[in-house]
Amino acid sequence: MEQKIYFEEYELGHVRLTSGRTITETDIVFHAGHTGDFFPHHMDAEFARTLPFGQRIAHGTMIFSIGVGLTASLINPVAFSYGYDRLRFVRPVFIGDTIRTRVTIAAKEDDPKRPEAGRVIERCEVLNQRDEVVLAADHILIVERRNK
Repeated sequence: MEQKIYFEEYELGHVRLTSGRTITETDIVFHAGHTGDFFPHHMDAEFARTLPFGQRIAHGTMIFSIGVGLTASLINPVAFSYGYDRLRFVRPVFIGDTIRTRVTIAAKEDDPKRPEAGRVIERCEVLNQRDEVVLAADHILIVERRNK
């Protein structure tokens, strides 16, 4: 879906919640193959049993990718992603956990490089099925101003 939302129209504190996605063993195997991260924490069930969590954990980078992907339900042709700051892996995610992402408009500021645009900071929190934050990051958007 495409919808123009200009800088002035973003409301501080506005929250949206995505649908959920259950993490599978296949997700972990594919992510390891794509990234080359075959650490036993993710791939070796017997080794993982000896760790404090007692089971394999999903790659943090995979949870970031899926969590961000869940937010991609709207195309805003007057905005683009400038990147992410403050990425944190807060809690482990296990095979069978269901994640979803809560996006909160946390800040709006001028863009020092682009006077015709502003920066919108979306706080992205990936939640597990118990509504515990498992990952947090700030998404920076560059958004056109309505009255340039």
